[in-house]
Amino acid sequence: MSQPAFFGPAEIEAALPWPRMVEALREGFAAGAEAPVRHHHAVPRPGMDRPADLLIMPAWRPGSSTGIKIVHVAPGHEAKGIPSIQGLYILFDGPTGTPRAVLDGAALTLRRTAGASALAASFLARDDVATHLVVGAGALCPNFVHAHRAVRPSLTKTLIWNRRPEKAAGVAQRLQEQGLDAEAVADLPAAVRRADLISAATNSTAPLIRGADVRPGTHVDLVGAYTRAMRESDDALVGLASVYVDTREGALAEAGDLLQAIDAGAFAPEDIRGDLRELVLGKAQGRRSVDEVTLFKSVGAALEDLVAAEAVVGARLPKD
Repeated sequence: MSQPAFFGPAEIEAALPWPRMVEALREGFAAGAEAPVRHHHAVPRPGMDRPADLLIMPAWRPGSSTGIKIVHVAPGHEAKGIPSIQGLYILFDGPTGTPRAVLDGAALTLRRTAGASALAASFLARDDVATHLVVGAGALCPNFVHAHRAVRPSLTKTLIWNRRPEKAAGVAQRLQEQGLDAEAVADLPAAVRRADLISAATNSTAPLIRGADVRPGTHVDLVGAYTRAMRESDDALVGLASVYVDTREGALAEAGDLLQAIDAGAFAPEDIRGDLRELVLGKAQGRRSVDEVTLFKSVGAALEDLVAAEAVVGARLPKD
């Protein structure tokens, strides 16, 4: 039996240019897959303020492919050059169980996460959005910038905020070197008031984006806060926005932004207007007016990993 192929970050990026990534996700959510809510385990780290997170995410299509992602999230070592998100994805032939490929889990996660946000924005962001604020200057930041520009080419300005201003400045400089109009900002509320589209990917446990600062017509894309104890928005934003999610099951199990707003009485599960599958299939309506504030809350779905892995392997391996 041949050994499974390995795909590293460069191969994953080459196989999944943003238009292809978004279209693969569109087709994947339309087709559907079996994807249980992920296993989420706290792993104690002696000497660290918070435990690491071990995430285990399986998904399968009967008679087709089976895949599982194992991810270790351990913030706090970035200064040593150690990424906070590391992991592997294993893709199996569904009928036989034969391993087909092993993929870099962090690179696959970055690609599909930003792609899912861009897919949501294709339904929820105004066609004329011009200024994009990214809150958090981690590995997802440049992926957000390029993914959203793939579906909203009207975007011409990028603002970047981070708790460590020098990190935001470094990302902005790299984007400038790619020919983009990018700017690091220090005043987050002022930047929120400038933005037409806001993406956030942080480990925050306190609100960063407040409803009082968000302009009418803004689309807010929240990707951090993947546990009940975390949040990037306040109750006011969740309460005033039209809220959409990647999957209802995942969001109502783990999305701190929504669960804390529910606990406060500012939101209810039935207030969710739709998920990505419903948007793709036309069962949920997207943006309804130019003044509507829309919010997409993502916690990550195993279906997205399966779709991305299948797309990479399909693009780079010969058919059996």
